[in-house]
Amino acid sequence: MKIEQSTRLEKVSTYYFAKKLAEITALNANNDVQIINLGIGSPDLLPPKEVIDTLKISADELDANKYQSYKGQPVLRSAFSEWYKRHFDVAINPHSEVLPLMGSKEGIMHIHMSLLGEGDEVLVPNPGYPAYKMTAALAGANTVTYDLKAEGNWLPDLVELDSKDLSKVKLMWINYPHMPTGAYADLAFYTKLITFAKKNEIIVCHDNPYAFILNDNPISIMQIEGAQDWCVELISLSKCYNMAGWRVGALVGHPNMIEAVMKFKSNMDSGMYKPLQLAAAKALSMGQDWMDSLNQVYARRKKIAHEIMEVLGAEYETDKVGMFVWAKIINSTLTSAEFCDKILYDAKVFISPGHIFGSNGEGYIRISLCCDEDILRAALERIRKNQGE
Repeated sequence: MKIEQSTRLEKVSTYYFAKKLAEITALNANNDVQIINLGIGSPDLLPPKEVIDTLKISADELDANKYQSYKGQPVLRSAFSEWYKRHFDVAINPHSEVLPLMGSKEGIMHIHMSLLGEGDEVLVPNPGYPAYKMTAALAGANTVTYDLKAEGNWLPDLVELDSKDLSKVKLMWINYPHMPTGAYADLAFYTKLITFAKKNEIIVCHDNPYAFILNDNPISIMQIEGAQDWCVELISLSKCYNMAGWRVGALVGHPNMIEAVMKFKSNMDSGMYKPLQLAAAKALSMGQDWMDSLNQVYARRKKIAHEIMEVLGAEYETDKVGMFVWAKIINSTLTSAEFCDKILYDAKVFISPGHIFGSNGEGYIRISLCCDEDILRAALERIRKNQGE
């Protein structure tokens, strides 16, 4: 049967990791030595036990399988509100300023479909999360990339941006702690960003899933006075609570923004499974002990990832945060894709090439910390052996 795809799909490509995972599956099927995957940020640890217990117990409730409110359970919206107050001292109205989502990736698409039209422009970081660009294209908007570079600590040059024609720009995506580089943005930067947004009448969309991972000073853009009039923030339980497959996140912002996204979302799904919402509320109530124990694990893993980068002759910075190690390839004529493919085929270890996050990622590689220490050490030994050490 001949299937003609929609013309909107001509503007996007299949997600890199979807293609690479298919290749890895094929390689594993034809080899006794299985590939060690250090490429994807999918937490391997379990959520808190209390969260799993809540899911199990609530699954037996009589109304567990019913359709749920499009706005989410009141207990979950309140949990997000209390979470913001406890961690950031920010007051969020649980009734009108927070919208639970089936993961923050869903929110990226919903924001674009709710706020952008044909010919509108959206600023996306280079390097950055590929979904920003792809979902904007699906919404019919035009993406305008802005540069993030090591010499600028992977922060946007707002002065340079301000000198450009931004008349068609409606949205700007930022993401700190930054994926893939691990760069950190402080409140002083966010203050300047809000001033920039007001001046140019641009809505800032802050994607904030890594706030607590190996980060001693987690912050929210909503801490800045006036942010709520010009910003929305996406948060996720995927990374900080090891709930990636549960698909739970939230959008926080002005009631008008929430209402606009809600209008689109209500036509896309029929509410999140109630036990998932109750379990998510339990996760959001976890204290600092949970974050500390999680980060102790990631800190040990990070040391091994640094060793891998050293064996590969790649330079990394020790002050970066989040669940990845980002490093610059040194003394190699290979592109980042060729460099990583050589490791994949020769050492049977998959590491992400930086170019998939944008042209400014070329020449860099990324290791995920979502692997057990023994697996990371096994990868280290394979690479050492392959490098002839």
